[in-house]
Amino acid sequence: MKKKARVIAFYLPQFHPIPENDKWWGKGFTEWTNVGKAKPLFKGHYQPRVPADLGYYDLRMPEVREAQAEMAREAGIEGFCYWHYWFSSKKQLLERPFNEVLTTGKPDYPFCLGWANHSWTNKSWEVGTKKVKEQTLMEMVYNNDEYIKHFYDVLPAFQDNRYITVDGRPLFLVFRPLEIPNPHEFIDLWNNLAMSNGLPGVYFVGIQYNMLPSEQTLRNVVLKNAPDNAAELYKKVIEAGYDAVNSRGYNRADYYSRSIVDTLWRGFAMRALNYTPISKCDQKVINKYLYVKEDKWNNVFPTLMPNWDRSARSGRKARIYTNSTPEVFRDQLRTVLDLLKDKDDEHKITFLMSWNEWAEGNYIEPDLKYGKGFLNVIKEAIK
Repeated sequence: MKKKARVIAFYLPQFHPIPENDKWWGKGFTEWTNVGKAKPLFKGHYQPRVPADLGYYDLRMPEVREAQAEMAREAGIEGFCYWHYWFSSKKQLLERPFNEVLTTGKPDYPFCLGWANHSWTNKSWEVGTKKVKEQTLMEMVYNNDEYIKHFYDVLPAFQDNRYITVDGRPLFLVFRPLEIPNPHEFIDLWNNLAMSNGLPGVYFVGIQYNMLPSEQTLRNVVLKNAPDNAAELYKKVIEAGYDAVNSRGYNRADYYSRSIVDTLWRGFAMRALNYTPISKCDQKVINKYLYVKEDKWNNVFPTLMPNWDRSARSGRKARIYTNSTPEVFRDQLRTVLDLLKDKDDEHKITFLMSWNEWAEGNYIEPDLKYGKGFLNVIKEAIK
């Protein structure tokens, strides 16, 4: 029986305290800190977001991780892509939940790793830091010695029988694929190390947007004449040595959903009045522009994005998607399934953004408003 899709959900491990977050943001800080203090910014605005079945969980608890895996499995989600914060051999962050999953063998549920290869600054999580000078808290280190140490750190995960593979190779996703100096060098090194350790290589996936933020100029937004260069953007990642692209379309969707009046008013208010108007758009409009024809390529894996509301982190500066219901998500999922239908079964991958990004209003775990509504949409379409 042919597969409809391989849904892989991004998984944020920020739901447990660590000494660094205690130091930077205050004792006991976790992702729930921003989630719980969010305020509604307009009539009907769903804030704060309140978790239902799992409550305000702590990812140090194995019972929580088991419950998450059971929910995802029941919905037809193939596995989790755990965000992996490796800055150097001297420093990782938020590694405990995944390390415990790996060493205990529980939950017995597929996974892969996504390297969040970006530095952390004092504006990484906190709301309202406009007047604070940006400073680097954790900096990425790139060199061959670090690449080798990094590989051997993740090798036990690659060798685990739960690890998600594509064409027989462990899937490893890179958040900013072109920021690695000479990506070919990094990729070739890891592939050689993988083969010398009994693996057939590594399947590298780089995230790429189908439209760059720099193209969202006022002129382009007003005239709606930014060039369609998704093919060129995707090819840059492939030419850098990656096997595939995880495509993201929300820059493009945001561009096309902005009206001329709102764009001009927002720019005037922020510059002349020192006032930030609330920026919102309808999820149905976002869905209309998320994808491009290149998402049908066999080596391009589109992103499912059921909702987005980053106001828990960014307050009035956030872009907020409204009317993000399970029914509207169903239409988006149908579009993605159509993009995938002619691909090889191994490549019918779509990354779900996200399993539990609560402070970005980007999650499908049950909440008080919709319960398991989003999960049920996936279950109905996939299973």
